[in-house]
Amino acid sequence: MYDFQQGGVILPRQKLSVVVTRRLPDVVETRMSELFDVKLRESDVPMTKPELAEAMREADVLVPTLTDKIDAGLLGQAGDKLKLIANYGAGVDHIDVATARQRGVLVSNTPGAVTEDTADMTLALILSVTRRIPEGLNKMQSGSWDGWSPTALMGGRIAGRRLGILGMGRIGQAVARRAKVFGMQVHYHNRTPVHQGISDELEATYWESLDQMIARMDIVSVNCPHTPSTYHLLNARRLKLMKPSAVVVNTSRGEVIDENALTRMLRAGELAGAGLDVFEHGTDINPRLRDLPNVVALPHMGSATEEGRIEMGEKVLLNIKTFDDGHRPPDQVVPGML
Repeated sequence: MYDFQQGGVILPRQKLSVVVTRRLPDVVETRMSELFDVKLRESDVPMTKPELAEAMREADVLVPTLTDKIDAGLLGQAGDKLKLIANYGAGVDHIDVATARQRGVLVSNTPGAVTEDTADMTLALILSVTRRIPEGLNKMQSGSWDGWSPTALMGGRIAGRRLGILGMGRIGQAVARRAKVFGMQVHYHNRTPVHQGISDELEATYWESLDQMIARMDIVSVNCPHTPSTYHLLNARRLKLMKPSAVVVNTSRGEVIDENALTRMLRAGELAGAGLDVFEHGTDINPRLRDLPNVVALPHMGSATEEGRIEMGEKVLLNIKTFDDGHRPPDQVVPGML
């Protein structure tokens, strides 16, 4: 890009100033350094609030991750230089998008990059809980296995079970495709039904009432984003509607489930199990939940594939480069769209 002329010579425009808040895959950081005046994060720990505020004052573009809470107060310290928040991730519940928009700061994300990976992990958790895989692994690693028995570690067959998907977006549909191959009956609740062609392909049954759906499901998979309307969508009342033999799986956002209520019900035997990759309070996990044998708890690794993380980085690069070229980022987030 060329911006202005001086003494008859066209000079190249100054590169965008970009600050990245966490370590990214090497190939992404290398390409970003080639394209922009980038400041990379040397240590892979979240920035403090003062560090974030400083980064937002010095950068044209901030590249945050889900560990960076960018609220109205922080945006108020940004000054006038910041023009784009190019989020590394699909979820933007950690960013006050509306306030950013009011201040003239665009927000972009990376939708679709981790769809297949997260759907894979959802099925892995379903299988892990229903087939008691971690319990078997623990026996082998502890050396306590004393041989095969016809009644040992009996789990359940997932073929024929009813799967209720909460949120039928990209990831929900990818989960449904996998579940169909495994012989599960696919049901879903969404703000609106998906296109009839998609529903027919997935052989999926739409439930307008979430209460009625979860009361009849064997497995409930949370695949919706965290928004004010989905906070504690699975609250104590709704969890009690579920069958005692039912399993809950969450690879989306921890805040969608009332974690204390879930813990109480699992400990009381009112639910059969849970597979959780996300938690309501981040790394502060209730130890009474974590130590249950019928709970498979993972450290938010649903999108943790090399391919997915690089694709996320490529989307960030495309959003920044398109913005730098004077166009709307292809993955711009509009307040209220999620």
